[in-house]
Amino acid sequence: MILFFNVIFVCLNTAVASVLICCLALLKMLLPVPALQRAITRACNGIMWVWATLNHRLVNLTSNVEWDIQGGESLSKEQWYLLIANHMSWADIVVVFSVFRHRIPMAKFFLKQQLLYVPFLGLACWAVDMPFMKRYAHQYLLKHPEKRGCDLKTTRKSCERFRHTPTTVVNFVEGTRFTEEKRHATHSPFRHLLSPKTGGIAYTLGAMGEQFDAIINVTLAYPENRDLPFKDLLSGKMKKIVVRIHTLPLDSAVKGDYFNDKTFKRQFQQWLHQRWEEKDDELSAIYGEVPIHKRVERR
Repeated sequence: MILFFNVIFVCLNTAVASVLICCLALLKMLLPVPALQRAITRACNGIMWVWATLNHRLVNLTSNVEWDIQGGESLSKEQWYLLIANHMSWADIVVVFSVFRHRIPMAKFFLKQQLLYVPFLGLACWAVDMPFMKRYAHQYLLKHPEKRGCDLKTTRKSCERFRHTPTTVVNFVEGTRFTEEKRHATHSPFRHLLSPKTGGIAYTLGAMGEQFDAIINVTLAYPENRDLPFKDLLSGKMKKIVVRIHTLPLDSAVKGDYFNDKTFKRQFQQWLHQRWEEKDDELSAIYGEVPIHKRVERR
């Protein structure tokens, strides 16, 4: 019964928010005045905040959840962030929005430019200023080398509007949800994680790196509901949600030309791999296991 009620509520909440945002998106298209468009974007972000708040209250109403959140005290809604996290379940999206809705600007996701043309979805994402990226396929670049670097320049230009509006861009670095089957299939060197994919985060930093104030490294865990956390969340069976927040500086380890500088590319891959080792050990500690990686000083 709880599962049925929660699914209906979440669907209605999402549908109403989407319709309102799409209506504002049409208004935004009809009024191409920068000041008005920024005001409409703020209104759309407000709708997203209400959507996230209602989901958060639903979780607390139907589940006796213990929220174990550490870190993030210095975060601000007036700054720009890149948020990276491990990915275990669809519940991660609900948790990220719930935990950070009061702490940082509303979370945005880099989307493929093709999604801009999907009915309703593309319009709603455009209305809340989701950044769209244009990527050329590797085979296309081999035939058209003159286009190399143009995709990043185009995306960087589209991100110019974020200079005036504090923004948080979210990247689930593993690229897909973690399962034991995927971990074994990909020969991941980690116990609780898949290997991080550096291309997406490097692309985000290349497009918006100068705008970010910091990187937020988030570890998500559901220690008593590890098998089906999203279903358990909707069924009122979620027991504990653990969130660890680490703020990292944008230093020389993450600033450089990832796509053309091989030395920096190796350095960046090592930096991200080290962060994932720390995250893996953090998850082991949350689950009451002995860490398997050599401890290193966090940057």
